[in-house]
Amino acid sequence: MASDPFARGPVWPPADGRGSAPDPAAPPAGRTADAPDPSWPAHVVLGPTSRPRVSRQDWLRAAMCRLIRDGVDTVKVLSLSDELGVSRSSFYWHFKSRQDLLDALLDGWQAKNTAGLIAQAEAPAATITEAVCQIFRCVFDTRLFDTALDFAVRDWARRAPKVRAALEASDHQRLAALSAMYARHGYEPLEAETRARVLYYMQIGYTDNDLGEPLQERLRRLPSYLYCFTGREAQPQELSAFTAFVIGIRGEDGQ
Repeated sequence: MASDPFARGPVWPPADGRGSAPDPAAPPAGRTADAPDPSWPAHVVLGPTSRPRVSRQDWLRAAMCRLIRDGVDTVKVLSLSDELGVSRSSFYWHFKSRQDLLDALLDGWQAKNTAGLIAQAEAPAATITEAVCQIFRCVFDTRLFDTALDFAVRDWARRAPKVRAALEASDHQRLAALSAMYARHGYEPLEAETRARVLYYMQIGYTDNDLGEPLQERLRRLPSYLYCFTGREAQPQELSAFTAFVIGIRGEDGQ
């Protein structure tokens, strides 16, 4: 399973000595700011009277859920503190400002999605059709790539030049990795780059259209999709391995 991109943070208390006394919601001495309290699972929404210890990681997870569900404009310190059931002051033990939180979200997206797709493109594969199947795994397994997060960042980039620049750099890195993947399997540079662009941008558009295509129908088309993207026939064992992987993730009914 991919590591949590938000699993980092300063040792408690902060070295700069901010604050005269720790917030009751903050981690105790000797515990890192990111170590989750086992009595308060990160996904639990807490009531206003609860006083859990909330880590940097918890703030980031809550903020990322807001970003995906409602957009960046709803990622506010006050609403997140209400959701987590802690005071706003605990936020500032982990972040300098809301912008610091947003920057951390962007870093987490890069660590999860950009690095994840590149890792799949660089994964060992005997054939180009097997290599493309490795890319297809990103569509079905959120441990490798979070599609909802990617679209949330793309929406954010429409209103934030800094995020737009990060997105353009990420797209460039992803396309370079896909081009290199094709090149390793014998495609000439121009064809490798063109096929990489077709594969990448087609998948973005396919997902954005939310066609609601049944899983079994999608798998039935897999050999044809692979031929379109590579110009080569997939091996039966490659198709079987990918199908088994997808069903293992989604189940027979695709849920």
